[in-house]
Amino acid sequence: MVHWPLILLLAVFAGAGMADRYVDHILRARVYDVARESALTLASRLSQRLNNRILLKREDEQTVFSFKLRGAYNKIYGLDVADKARGVIAASAGNHAQGVALAGYRLQVPTTIVMPGTTPGIKLDNVRRLGGKVILHGDTYDQAEEFARQQVTERQLSFIHPFDDPAVIAGQGTIGAEIVRQHMDPIAAIFVPVGGGGLIAGIAAFIKQIRPEIKIIGVEPEDAPTLHRALAAGKPVSLDQVGLFADGVAVQQIGAETFRVAKDLVDEVVLVSTDQICAAIKAIFEDTRTVAEPAGALAVAGISRYLVQHPLQDQTLVAILSGANINFERLRHVGERTEVGEQREALLAVQIPEQSGSFLQFCRALNTHNITEFNYRYADQRCAQVFCGVAVTPGKDDVARLVTRLRTQGYVVVDMTDNEVARSHIRHMVGGAAPQAMDERIYRFTFPERPGALLDFLSGLSDHWNISLFHYRNHGAAYGRVLVGIQLPAQARQGFVAAMMRAGYDIADETDNPAYRLFAQGGLSEHIT
Repeated sequence: MVHWPLILLLAVFAGAGMADRYVDHILRARVYDVARESALTLASRLSQRLNNRILLKREDEQTVFSFKLRGAYNKIYGLDVADKARGVIAASAGNHAQGVALAGYRLQVPTTIVMPGTTPGIKLDNVRRLGGKVILHGDTYDQAEEFARQQVTERQLSFIHPFDDPAVIAGQGTIGAEIVRQHMDPIAAIFVPVGGGGLIAGIAAFIKQIRPEIKIIGVEPEDAPTLHRALAAGKPVSLDQVGLFADGVAVQQIGAETFRVAKDLVDEVVLVSTDQICAAIKAIFEDTRTVAEPAGALAVAGISRYLVQHPLQDQTLVAILSGANINFERLRHVGERTEVGEQREALLAVQIPEQSGSFLQFCRALNTHNITEFNYRYADQRCAQVFCGVAVTPGKDDVARLVTRLRTQGYVVVDMTDNEVARSHIRHMVGGAAPQAMDERIYRFTFPERPGALLDFLSGLSDHWNISLFHYRNHGAAYGRVLVGIQLPAQARQGFVAAMMRAGYDIADETDNPAYRLFAQGGLSEHIT
């Protein structure tokens, strides 16, 4: 059992209110039967680069490599004897599942975990190893949770929510208590990853009561801004679509209780891109030799983003390194995106003359910039379309100056660095213009990554429509991503999109994306702005 003499003394003199009630719950939370007091360590390389003292709260060092065991154990420990005897059930695709299974194992409570069919085998094995009974159901967390809720009624089990429960929030809040005990010197801000909001609600409730001068800053992916949208609306809102790269925070809506706590106690929310998350994974590895999962690296990505907008110096900033449950197969994708995330690589679409020596002349035009990637396909006798990666200097408008210089030398150039289709698909393709592919439309799809999913997808397409372009790569994630060209007359397009949506596919029309124009008639000239 951990003792907090100074914190307890401060809590005695704290005023009444919501945060104060949570402080009491946090101080009494039963987590240390399974959790350890995680280290608060200096990230020396990152600190030097960002000109601030960056401390990492190492929740990746827990038994299940995530903070989730704290809230799960505290909730299950507090159940009455009859509820424990009947058992508990949870829905999760990863970290919460492992926390519940471990808590059940330690407390001799039967645990059932409903997991989506897309869950990687390594996570299924970990839950089973900890004694949890796994039920695979659906392709998404929402489908798994719906089934778990049905089991609660039918089998009279206790549902262990991953975030929207006061006992779970209090368990996660013990991280905040540890931080202020471990570092009694000034702290400017604590950066916390946000999905459903249990972690930030618990930390904010404690910190704002004991050390109110410390800012609490939430960090979310740009494509999963649950707290950001809720704060703007003044209430929890359901997102139409949620990005899946940072799967640990891929939640459609923040919890009602977590939002009630966070709305008054969180100072700011920072949104970060996939590339910035990948750069943060690399930065954490360089300091700790640990590979954080995307959600686990959010806080570090948030600090880097925050310091661009708020040029602080010589301040102490804490990042919650919330987990390290990453599939090995995803590292390839992380490595590819890191250079862009660090602003060390630009992706350019360039039109060069189709003649001998033109590539050499182009390399000379780049001057001191090294080429990191070069993709070329013969188009016609007049010009060639090139997709290339170029090493650049971060934070110094190097890309803009390079593009301007190339254009003054007569090259047609489009900066594709921030173009998702270019980064995920085009850079891995070799193709060219296809004049014979009449009425071609380009669509981007995502679908649950399970055995046979790609075959099912292709079967559904090939029976009705002619495919003129296709690109797919497995990134080790729960969802596959595909770029497809379909020959569709104008009158058939609306029907095609409607059919794909009825089949349950997320679909986006990318026909006007300039990255696609690398392979289309007309080249890039029309896309220069």
